[in-house]
Amino acid sequence: MKKTLFLLLLAGATGCHTLDLNPLSEASTGTFYSNQTELELAVNDLYRLAFWGNDNELFSDNEWHRGQLTNAVIGGTMNADDANVQTFWLNSYKAIARVNSFLANKSRAAANTPTAVMLRLEAEMRLIRAYQYARLIAHFGDVPLLTDPVALEESYDVARKNQAEVLRFVLDELDFAAANLPVSYGASETKRLTKGAALAIKARTALYAGQWQAARDASRAVMDLGVYTLHNSYAQLFLKAGETSKEIIISVPRDEKQQVFNGAGYVQDNISRNAGGFGAQLPTRDMMDAYECTDGKPIDESPLYDPKAPFKNRDPRLTATIVEFNTQWLGYNYTPHPDSLTVFSSKENRRVPNKDTRAVAAFASFTGLLWKKGIDQTWPDRLVEDNDAIVIRYAEVLLMYAEAKIELGEIDESVLNAVNQVRARAYGVSVGQTAEYPAAAATNAAALRKLLRRERRVEFPREGLRYMDLIRWKLAEKVLSTPVVGLPDPAAQNRAKWPFPGVTPLDDDGLADYSGFGTDVKVLSQRNFDKSRQYLWPIPAVERRVNPNITQNAGY
Repeated sequence: MKKTLFLLLLAGATGCHTLDLNPLSEASTGTFYSNQTELELAVNDLYRLAFWGNDNELFSDNEWHRGQLTNAVIGGTMNADDANVQTFWLNSYKAIARVNSFLANKSRAAANTPTAVMLRLEAEMRLIRAYQYARLIAHFGDVPLLTDPVALEESYDVARKNQAEVLRFVLDELDFAAANLPVSYGASETKRLTKGAALAIKARTALYAGQWQAARDASRAVMDLGVYTLHNSYAQLFLKAGETSKEIIISVPRDEKQQVFNGAGYVQDNISRNAGGFGAQLPTRDMMDAYECTDGKPIDESPLYDPKAPFKNRDPRLTATIVEFNTQWLGYNYTPHPDSLTVFSSKENRRVPNKDTRAVAAFASFTGLLWKKGIDQTWPDRLVEDNDAIVIRYAEVLLMYAEAKIELGEIDESVLNAVNQVRARAYGVSVGQTAEYPAAAATNAAALRKLLRRERRVEFPREGLRYMDLIRWKLAEKVLSTPVVGLPDPAAQNRAKWPFPGVTPLDDDGLADYSGFGTDVKVLSQRNFDKSRQYLWPIPAVERRVNPNITQNAGY
């Protein structure tokens, strides 16, 4: 049977999706694209999370799920039949097929669509297609490069194109988009793709490919637009209050009135048990130990760090990202201490059983930690996540610029300024107030590279960037071969060493070593990463079964 979803997409099939915000209503390609409205509907249909988004944080060392324990990436079990791989490939080529159909047929609407509108819509579509290819080559390497609709009978001869050739196509397409998209829109269309979006995606694509000069120039061009600024509050940026921030370059709106991306189960996994959740999707101890102290030194070098008070004297992004012990959270004092059998609830104005300690609730947070970043105080009551999904923001542009300049050997004041803008915002001060935050001052490339990589980790947790950082820095084989550790079982917990038994040693890559703590930590899961194959994902087996011309990556 010579049919797969991929081949159907090559032929231009539209498909049916429950998350369509502006569905094409099963219109035929032969009659659609006949006027401006239909062109706009086709473009708008690709502004959906099925076609956007960064990688799953669970693919990294930042996050762990008590129920899932592992996944194909951190467990080293990824294969060509993996559902995540198939979905990624399918959605990317679905978007590509729709763009190709749009571009091949848009001229039908030329008579009743203003030229400027036609050009803008084309630029949006070409950006979206370029974005799909950028993600595909980052994960799969060589991939089929399709720029026109392909008839079904021709699709069986499709083969993979060299990654470098696809990369050149992507960068050229993003240049076209940047040249033909507006810098901004009116208030009613603030979430549409812009010149800055094209340039930011170009910067990320080039950075991932090690094209430092292109990454530097694209990120500098975003900075020079003068329309993006860092939000004044790091914590508020990821809540409703931050959805219209000038820091956000690309985000995908989500609304409770529409079908939400993550429902009750996801919300409950991420909130405390006292608040009605499961405390299951968790920050790792590795993540927490990555945050510097307020003197700008890592925890194994700073005299300010106290493992018995691990939230004190730390980068403010720590308490904006992870719930601090003995603070009110979602209406309840949060403490996982095994002797804290009751806690005060500001919601109920009384002491209640502490379901967030495993001495009371066996499945309370196994790391002792809970996410705070991006979690709205109304989640326990509504059990829906409807925060806009941020794809790329200005802080990433600043750090991409700095990284590209470091790798080019162009360390100057602009590098330090870019990094320090991000660091200063974390402390709620301006970049010039260098006495109020640990400003970066080093000019040594190795020292700056180490600082930059740590900065990316603590700035972007839960934003899906850590996995590709580990891949492109060739650190995945090291980082994703370490155990996930948590607190010992309550009966075994040495109360004198609560919560952490000592200062965690960190190596030059910022990787924590818990091997010296013995039974004072508990191994929750063992990560495994096969360096011989996992730096690239496998081509889905279903595609190769019908088209052997699509070759497989090594090791699969």
